Order: sequence, then structure tokens, then C-alpha cells
Amino acid sequence: MRRSRGTLNSAPSSLVTSTKELNQSARNSPSSMNDLNVTESLQELTDLVQKVESERQHSENTLGNIEKTHEKIQQEQKVSQYYKQKLKGLYESALQDASSEIDALRKALHKISEIRSSMKSESTVVKPLMRRGVLMSMLLKEGTYLPLWASKHGETAPTLCGAIQADPSYISQSSDHVAARVKGNDGEENWILAQVVSFNSATGKYDIDDVDAEEGKERHTLGKRRLVPLPKYKASPDTDSYALFPKGTTVYALYPQTTCFYKGIVHELPTSSNLDYSILFEDSSYPSGYSPPLMVSQRYVIACRHEKKK
Repeated sequence: MRRSRGTLNSAPSSLVTSTKELNQSARNSPSSMNDLNVTESLQELTDLVQKVESERQHSENTLGNIEKTHEKIQQEQKVSQYYKQKLKGLYESALQDASSEIDALRKALHKISEIRSSMKSESTVVKPLMRRGVLMSMLLKEGTYLPLWASKHGETAPTLCGAIQADPSYISQSSDHVAARVKGNDGEENWILAQVVSFNSATGKYDIDDVDAEEGKERHTLGKRRLVPLPKYKASPDTDSYALFPKGTTVYALYPQTTCFYKGIVHELPTSSNLDYSILFEDSSYPSGYSPPLMVSQRYVIACRHEKKK
């Protein structure tokens, strides 16, 4: 076990990037290329991205008409009944356009998550130990492209969105990444990034693999209380700020360039969907007892569990 210490407006470009990466991964993976379901899903994703762009263009046209109408009102220096009715209709259309665009974005993001899960589960049974740089790059991308959840008016963010924890009955699926509390060779317990191999419903325990070791070389069997599922969605600071950890909250976060979770406090919250938490990690080597602020993706920040002292 090796150890060392946007808003919705940006979504379409991220979708295009994710779609290109998934297509490239499929071309480089023989198992995925031969899987008709994955091929069909990639085509569905391409159609969904085009749908998002179509909805976006329609929305921009409506907003353009609203702007032109306001310009005419300013020129005439009065708001006639005609313009009142016209603006009312345009604003209603704009709200509907926004709702349609959000629905299209969600469907595309869900499809991306679905394809990634499918391709991950179909990976080779025995994986070689990744070079550290490749592993770190993969983890960074998973954090960057975590799907964004933006609630509609009156809607509540789901579990595993940002800081919202999973229900006690939640069962992590095979290939899911989790934070796991394991005992090392030195007897010390650490929170590590791990991948679920299987869940035994009879014993209520998971088999998990350390992501920083060759598959099966660092396998652990753990109860549910020693695992924490990672977020499935980013919480939007614009619509679901309540689903973010408040400033000053003690959390466990993945220390940059490692696969270990360490205790820290939230220094700053993400201010947009493209930004990360700023975390102050506990570190006795600094006079304050904390490290300088370090950026950590929402995917790798979890609630701090109070551990019982032995």
C-alpha cells in the first residue's frame, strides 16, 4: 500500500469533453468496442448532447427577444398593454426553455454516469498496478467530471449529492469507489480510497480493494460502518448550497496526490460548479496546526465520523 502526503452555462462544453473522452476510451478498449450496449449508449449520449445544444439555442433566442422588447420600450418611453402581454408571454417561455434545458442536461449527465459505470464494470478482471501519475490523473478526472445536480424550484437534492449522506440501508455497488477505514501493517488505522468488489448480504460485509495496489493484493473485508460511499453528484452552489458542508465543518478529505483521506476543516466552499472546496488539513508541522488551504473536489470530501476510542 503506497502512501504519501460551473454553473449550468459551463455544462455543455463539459458534456462535449466527456463525450469525446468516453468515445476515445471505447475505441481503446476492445471489450467496450464489442459491447453493443455501450456502443448504443454512446450514440444516445451524442444525441442527448445535440438535444442540449438545441434547447440552449432555443433559450438564447427567447432571451434575445426579451432584450429586443425592452429596447423598444425604452425607445418609446412607455410600457403599453401590448408590451406587457408580450413580455409576460416571453418570460413564461423563458422559464419553460430553462426547464427543458435542465432536463436535457440531466439526461445527458445521467447517461455519462451510466456509460462510465458500465465500462468500469467490464474492465479486465486482473488489473495491473497503475503508474502513480496515471492513477492520480484518473482520480482528478473523476472529481472534475462528477455530474452536477441543480434542483428545480421546490425540489430537494438527493442523497449522495455533495454533503448529503447515504441512507443507512444504502448498499454500494461493485466497482463503486468508497472511503474505507482499514488497518495497515503497522497496526494504524487509516481512511483510504477503495473500490467495492462485492457485498455479502448474509454477513453485511463488503470485500474492497485498495485502489493504490494491484487488484486482490490489498483486499479487505469490512462492515458497513467502516465504509463511506462517495458523492454521486456535485451540489450546485447556486441552487443547492444547503447540500455543501458549511465553512468550518470538520471533514475527511482526500489529500492531493495521495489516496488517503485525512481530517481537516472547510476553509472555503465552492462558489461555482467548476470550483472545489478549500480545505485546511490537520498538520502539526505548522504553527497553526493546519496546512495551507488545499483544493479538493466535492467527490472526495465526506462527513467526519466520530471514532470510538479503544
